[in-house]
Formats: sequence, C-alpha cells, structure tokens
Amino acid sequence: MRVESLRQRLRSLGANPRHEHRVLRLWSQALPQDHGSRPIENFLPTTLRTALPALERELAGLVTLVSEHPGEDGSHRLVVALADGQLVESVLLPPGRTPALCVSTQVGCAVGCVFCMTGTTGLIRQLGSAEIVAQVVLARTRQPVKRVVFMGMGEPAHNLDNVLEAIDLLGTAGNIGHKNLVFSTVGDPRVFEALPLGRVKPALALSLHSTRADLRAELLPRAPRISPQELVEAGESYARASGYPIQYQWTLLAGVNDGEEEVEGLVRLLHGKHAILNLIPYNTVEGLPYKRPGPEQAVALARRLHQRGILTKLRQSAGQDVDGGCGQLRARAVQDRSAQERRVIPVRPVQG
Repeated sequence: MRVESLRQRLRSLGANPRHEHRVLRLWSQALPQDHGSRPIENFLPTTLRTALPALERELAGLVTLVSEHPGEDGSHRLVVALADGQLVESVLLPPGRTPALCVSTQVGCAVGCVFCMTGTTGLIRQLGSAEIVAQVVLARTRQPVKRVVFMGMGEPAHNLDNVLEAIDLLGTAGNIGHKNLVFSTVGDPRVFEALPLGRVKPALALSLHSTRADLRAELLPRAPRISPQELVEAGESYARASGYPIQYQWTLLAGVNDGEEEVEGLVRLLHGKHAILNLIPYNTVEGLPYKRPGPEQAVALARRLHQRGILTKLRQSAGQDVDGGCGQLRARAVQDRSAQERRVIPVRPVQG
C-alpha cells in the first residue's frame, strides 16, 4: 500500500485536507484515532467515521511482529512480516540522545554488496510507502521514535518514490525532524536530483566503503558506476543545499579497506567537506569471507583520520550478538519457516 492511495481513500470517504491530516498524523504517531481534545464525532464526517475501524485494522495488518531479538548493546532487532508473508527487519537502535529506528525499504536488494547477507537474495519486491511508515508505527507501540534511518534491507534509491513518500509523511505529520530522517544510498544520481525538490529534505548517508573506484565496484557490484570523487562532489552539493553534513558510511573489512592507502584517499576526498565519516567494523556473516579488524586497529584508524582533519566516528553495528548484520535474522527466519513446512507430512486417508 502507498500513502498516496491511502490519501485517495480518505478523500473518497469525504475527508478534506484537515481530516486527512488528522487521520494520517494519529496513525503515523501510533496514537488512537479518538486521541485529542476535539471529539472525533465533532470533527470527522460520518462516512469517514464509519469506515475508520476497518481502515485501522487494515493499517495494523500492514506489518506484524514475528520475533524480537534484544542485543547486549540495548538494541532490539525486529523480524517483521508483511501482509503477503514476506519478512523484513527493523532495528530499534541502542539508546542515545535521540531514540532511533532503522527501517527496510525492500524485500531483498539488487545492489549485491559482497559483504551483505541481504544482497545474496537479490530483489524480491518493493515495499509500499505505507509499509515503510508502518514499521515506524509498530516500533512506536514499543518505545518512542524520534529518528528514522533508511538503512535496513534494500537500496532506497531503487524504491525512490515510495521512500520519498514515506519521508514526506514522517516529516510533516509523523513528528520527526527533517534532519532526523536519514536517506541512505550507494549513490544513484536520481537521488541527488530528487532530494532537493521535496518539501521534506532528509539528511543523506552515502555508502562509500573505498576511495578506489575498482575496489568499490568489486564491493558494490551493481551500484551505479559513479566514481568516489563524483559521489563526494554530489554529496557536497546536497550538503550545502540542505545544511546537513553528509554521512559517509564505511564498513571496515580487515585487510580490504583498512590500510594506509585508504587513509590517504579519504583525506584527499573529504578534507574541507561538510561531512562525517562513519567507520563501522564489519558484522561477520556466516559463509562470507570477510572479517572485522581488531578493536585496537579500528580505534587507531579513526584516530589517524581525525588527526588529519576528517570528522570521524567509530560506530558499532547494532545487535552483534543476535545476528546483527543486515538480513541475517530474516534469512534465519525464512530457513526456520521452510524447515517447518518440510516437516509437515501429508497423511493419505485410509481407503475403506
């Protein structure tokens, strides 16, 4: 379901813009439709009030919680079922100044990052904008959410219309500040064209991972063929237009992109830019050959970059003790479901 189709249904039930905004505001903030000082019967038209209970049930069924996996770091990884039975992941991130949620935008992913579990499945389907918002609604029934990062399963740029529609609703009716909506992408040129045009301008995170074009193409085999320098130039343009620093994402892979050559490349690319470099030690995925560098090496790398004038943050992937890598819990849930289905043996009726 798309948010726009939901808006059209509300209008067909007699909603004017104020009615529409109220219904969407209360839903996106996980509040009951009778919430507020103004009684619903004195505000919404009768046809809309009559249809609301069925509509609320439909919205509640967009996503359902399958399992929750608390991590030692305070994160909570949620395996979520969509109405058609497909599974995605959301992550309530470890407690901080701003309670945050990471949401998925696709079932699977077409980019095929070689270090990512989600990329091994390929793209299965897109999430509708209402399904994206519904992940936020579900999380808000468990704890406050004031920041949403679009860094879960999928490449947001490959589902651009739905992601931008979700961002627009969350940034207008959903009570989330624009800079606390973070669009993460490998760097599709369409993103740099579309983001400045929206009434809600989110913060932007760009998956960099290497300053070498050949290595980046190897790590992100189906990402747009845009060079690291071109990526940073496009990011800098959006940073100046939005006023937010670009967050450059760098998954630290031992012996791959943690050497001195990359340090020098990062200094050349990012020095003087309105940017934050997020170093994220790799979350090991069973069956993939990559490893994370040791803690001391990661700290030393961040320190060297900081000393060279690059604002660098060493971050940890949430939920490392509970299969925290993107798509790992979904993969396990799908395997468990398949195993259960195989154990169901049909019994042939006895012939009399």
